Amino acid sequence: MNENAPLDHDREVAESPRAPDTTMAMVIYALYLASFVVGFTSLVGVVIAYVYRGKGPAWLDEHYRYQIRTFWIGLLYGTVAALLTLIVIGFPLLIALAIWLIIRCVKGFKGLQEKRAPGNVDTWLI
Repeated sequence: MNENAPLDHDREVAESPRAPDTTMAMVIYALYLASFVVGFTSLVGVVIAYVYRGKGPAWLDEHYRYQIRTFWIGLLYGTVAALLTLIVIGFPLLIALAIWLIIRCVKGFKGLQEKRAPGNVDTWLI
């Protein structure tokens, strides 16, 4: 029996699965960040996340879930902060919301590059 045969077989198995396409998940994070300049892009991003949810491996589906949660939680935080601008406290909350969104997007980008789910998808914070 050839000693290299199991190694060749292992290499074929490791190379044969095609890596999942993370392009759309990256586009969604970019759309969320672009919403600082063009406000409606986050809405486009969440629609894309809903469309692509459930069509990839579990770790990629967690990204779509994370993105959907980021949109809805951000919308809630943004609405509360906007209402609180009437009593001035909303302005620092809007800045905190921007920082929160940036951190979540960076965390998501990093997870995509490492081909793993973002940590603690269920959190309302970071």
